[in-house]
Amino acid sequence: MTAEELQTLIAAGLPCDHIEVTGDGRHWAAVIVSPAFEGRRLIQRHQAVYGTLGARIQNDEVHALSMKTYTPAEWAAQP
Repeated sequence: MTAEELQTLIAAGLPCDHIEVTGDGRHWAAVIVSPAFEGRRLIQRHQAVYGTLGARIQNDEVHALSMKTYTPAEWAAQP
């Protein structure tokens, strides 16, 4: 799995304004900006992202994914 493949999977399942993915092939970090996060708590945002990865999380193809999730307004307010 590459960072580009992981970005593509997330973007295919979630409308995203911005995605950055870094990692070593098993351990990943992502910054994801999506209007789908509006009104959702942090755990719900993370569940939405994990939902885009489906079996890849379950079969350990993606071992770990740390996330920073933002709505477009939250992202625009970042320093």
